[in-house]
Amino acid sequence: MSGCTNCSTDANAGGGCQNNGSCGTEDCNKMNTFDWLSHMGIPEVDKFDVVEVKFKGGRKDYFRNTNLLQLTTGDPVVVDVPNGHHIGYVSLQGELVRLQMQKRKVKNDDTITAIYRVATQKDLEKWQEAKNREIPTIYRSKQIIDEIKLAMKLSDVEYQADNSKATFYYSADDRVDFRELIKLLASEFKIRVEMRQISLRQEAGRLGGIGVCGRELCCSTWIHDFKSVTTSAARYQNLSLNPSKLSGQCGRLKCCLNFELDSYLMALKDIPKIEKPLLTEAGPAKLQKTDIFRRLMWFSYNDDNNWHSIDCDRVQLILEQNEKGITPFSLKQDKAFEGEYDQNKTNEDLELLDKKFSQGKRKKKRKPKNRKPNPNNPEQSAGEGGTPPNKPRRNNRNPKRGNKSRNSPEKPSQSQEKPGGSDSKAAGNNPRNRKRKPNPNRNRGGQNKPDKGSADEK
Repeated sequence: MSGCTNCSTDANAGGGCQNNGSCGTEDCNKMNTFDWLSHMGIPEVDKFDVVEVKFKGGRKDYFRNTNLLQLTTGDPVVVDVPNGHHIGYVSLQGELVRLQMQKRKVKNDDTITAIYRVATQKDLEKWQEAKNREIPTIYRSKQIIDEIKLAMKLSDVEYQADNSKATFYYSADDRVDFRELIKLLASEFKIRVEMRQISLRQEAGRLGGIGVCGRELCCSTWIHDFKSVTTSAARYQNLSLNPSKLSGQCGRLKCCLNFELDSYLMALKDIPKIEKPLLTEAGPAKLQKTDIFRRLMWFSYNDDNNWHSIDCDRVQLILEQNEKGITPFSLKQDKAFEGEYDQNKTNEDLELLDKKFSQGKRKKKRKPKNRKPNPNNPEQSAGEGGTPPNKPRRNNRNPKRGNKSRNSPEKPSQSQEKPGGSDSKAAGNNPRNRKRKPNPNRNRGGQNKPDKGSADEK
C-alpha cells in the first residue's frame, strides 16, 4: 500500500484512514472487511486482543496485541515474523476478528505472534527502500528462469520490511525442481529466498482487475477459499458451453458459476426430465428450451420453427399418458379442438418481446403556434392575407412606384413622371401622409418645369 489519495495518507507517513474497511483506493479495497461493530460501544475489558493485519496483494495474517496499543483501521504496525520483522496495515480488530479466525480455521493459540509497535517514520522509509527492489528483482528473476529453462511463471515478489528475506510467488502446471534456481537467486540478490506456489486464481486475485460484469474481481475482494468449478454448473443453468464466455481472467472457469447453482438445483427438482420426444397426434414434439424459474418448456413439431410453450404440469401429464399408451391430440389439448384455432398465439409471448424492442420511439411533431395579429402592425395584417408568416412581404417605401404598379398596367419611365407625381390615392394609402395638409406654395418655384399641357403636346 503506497498511499491513499482520499484520506491524505502518505506512503512515508503513518496515520490510517479510519474508514473501517470501506476505502476503495488502491490496495485498500483488496480483501477488506467492514467493521460494523466499531461504533457499538463494546467495553474495552472484553475486547478481543487479536488483530487482523493485511500485507501486499491482500494477504492477511493474525497477530496478538500484547502491549494493548491504541490501533485504528489503516495504521501501519511492525509485527513479528519468523527470522525478522515485517510491516503491515491493520484491517480489522475486535469481535469480528474472532469470527474471521473461525471462518478461516485459524486456532487462537501460542502460534500467533505479537505486534511490536506502530510503525515510525524511520521504519516506513526502510520498508520503502526494500519495496523499490521488487520490480528490478522480477525482471532479473524472469531472465534467470528462461536461462535455466524451467516450466514456471513468476508472478510477484515481496520483500520483507527488514530487507532480509524475499518471497517469490510462482505458478506452474507440474511440479518444478527449483533447487538450482534458489541458489542462483540467493547469490544474485544476496538475500534469503522463499519460493511459494500459488494457483492461477490466486495469481489473478493478487494482481486484481475488472470482470465482465463491471465490478472488481471476486478473488481480489472477498473470496479466499476457492472451490472447484465444473462445466456441469453451466449445463444446469442452461448456459452455452462457450469457453471464451465461461472462463475468467485467470483462464479457468468463472467462480461465479457456483453462486446460483444451489438455486437452480432446487428449481430443477420440479421440472420433468425429457429423454425422448413427446408423442402427439400432431407429431412428435422435441424440447427446444426450458425456463427453469417460470416453469415453462418450449416444444416444436418435427423440428418446426414454430415453438409451443406449455407449463411443466402439462408436460408431466403428457409423459404419464405416453407411458399408458395414450396419445393426446396436441401439446395443449387432449382431444380435437372444436372451432378455429389460431396458431400464431403459440409464440405470442416471444412476439411481444420482439415488438417491444423493435419499435423505436417516435418523435412528436410540434404544432405551429397561432399568433394573434397585431392591429397596430400593418405588415403582420398584410402577411395574414396572402403571404405566409415565415416570408414577410416586401415593404415598398416609395408610394409613387407602388401605386403606379397597382393602378397602371405599364410601368412608366422616369422621364414620363409628372412633376406633381403623388396623387391623392397614394397620399391616402400612405399612413404617414394621412395627417399632412397640402402646401399651396410648394410649386411656386417650379415655373421652368414643363406643365401638364406642354407634356401632352410633346
